[in-house]
Amino acid sequence: MHPPRPPRRPRLLTAFLLAPLLTGCFAATGDAGAAADGKDAARLRVALAFPPAENLSPYGADATILSRLGVTEGLTALDANGAAVPALASSWRREDDRTWRFTLREAVFQDGTEVTPAAVVTALTRAGRAAPAPAALSGVTLTARAQGATGVRITTTDPDPVLPLRLTSPSLAVLAPKAYGGKGAVDPVGTATGPFTLTAVTGTTSAALDRFDDYWGGRAQASGIDARFIADGTARANALRTGQIDLAEAIPVSQAAALDAGSRRETATTRTTSLLLNTESGTFKDAALRAAARAAVDTGALAEGVYEGHADPGAGIYGPAVTWAGGKRLTPTGRAKAKKPDGAPVTLATYDNRPELPEAAQVLKQQLEKAGFTVQLEVREYSRLESDALAGKFDAFVGARNSLLDTGDPVSLLASDFTCDGGYNLALLCDKDVDRAVERARTVADTGERQDAALAAEAVILATDAVVPLVHQRVVTGVADTVGGVLLDPYERTLVGTGTRR
Repeated sequence: MHPPRPPRRPRLLTAFLLAPLLTGCFAATGDAGAAADGKDAARLRVALAFPPAENLSPYGADATILSRLGVTEGLTALDANGAAVPALASSWRREDDRTWRFTLREAVFQDGTEVTPAAVVTALTRAGRAAPAPAALSGVTLTARAQGATGVRITTTDPDPVLPLRLTSPSLAVLAPKAYGGKGAVDPVGTATGPFTLTAVTGTTSAALDRFDDYWGGRAQASGIDARFIADGTARANALRTGQIDLAEAIPVSQAAALDAGSRRETATTRTTSLLLNTESGTFKDAALRAAARAAVDTGALAEGVYEGHADPGAGIYGPAVTWAGGKRLTPTGRAKAKKPDGAPVTLATYDNRPELPEAAQVLKQQLEKAGFTVQLEVREYSRLESDALAGKFDAFVGARNSLLDTGDPVSLLASDFTCDGGYNLALLCDKDVDRAVERARTVADTGERQDAALAAEAVILATDAVVPLVHQRVVTGVADTVGGVLLDPYERTLVGTGTRR
């Protein structure tokens, strides 16, 4: 039993900051309202592509597992246009260049305790101390303090004009104080605020969730979720076809045609598949050999062949789903001149959670060998690959990255993935010109000018040939014809919500 709620507290709602809640932000496959007969829908059976790699810690890649299953929330959320909208914070205002004040809504954690300013301060402080730091906090140091019964004041060391956007990151979810143990341990089981609460996690194979009846956003229609982590894409598609599951994320393009047309949902996303070249050691420490690798890649062949038309050829770090980027993109200048590889050895790595990646890597292997490289291909499951990739144990890495996943801010991605201090810098790039360009972009407050600065930094990064954008993906989600209310999110942060049911 949850303790009784305290009397409703007064709320300051600033009219110009009101916006639709997250459950209404993205396209759904059915009515998100109440069931016609007034009864609860059955439990949802969901297949996810990526098993937990970090014990469901919110500070790394597992954060999106928690947000996609409707477990965690932050102070703010992203709407379909990439703007920050209220979540646990009902409103906010900027007090000066480095300070923002957020007003909390009335909400409770899944352990029955109240969401208070002190609890938010604890959550954000622990996120700031995490090692490695969440990608959303790359290059940013913040301090949170409670202000009265409903306020949280957040101060950043340097001006951060997009802090509300940064706080949408799944890695900055707010959990109950009891979630935080010693030595950085975080336990999201029964301690979050979303419409579904984790009740059991079976290693990297499955998780059980029950509906959280006291969710501030309304009672979910589904009574719970039975989630299975199935890394093999064909197995996910087969489980959907045979009626073992209701939802399957990331259906391989090779399996999409085998699904009934009514069971396929294709969503344009901000995800780009790229070839990242190790600039710190090995063959691709030489910029001229990176240029040779970039020249060898045929992105059109990947888009039409491997992805069977469910992707667009790589145009940059930001793809077509980032609509403002298309007409503003700059041409990289000052690239190194390519030289003959003469058999230079390359260890090319990728993961098989997204089944197109091994096939793409095989095609890249052939293209690089045709150009004169000697290539060895290594494929693993992602959780067994990430640490070695970050440690620079491969010469090249093929990965799929949602460019706006971590914060919704285009500059934050560049800081985390391509700067000297970036927490997810798979290319191990450390270039003073890149760092300067990203820092210039980071200080710009105006939205349009910030976008221009981000594209200028993108051009500087591409000029290093540390990253070769391959394709921009359109993701296929498998949805049983008995299921409605699925959240098809271009940022890939959500999948189920209060209106998702069968």
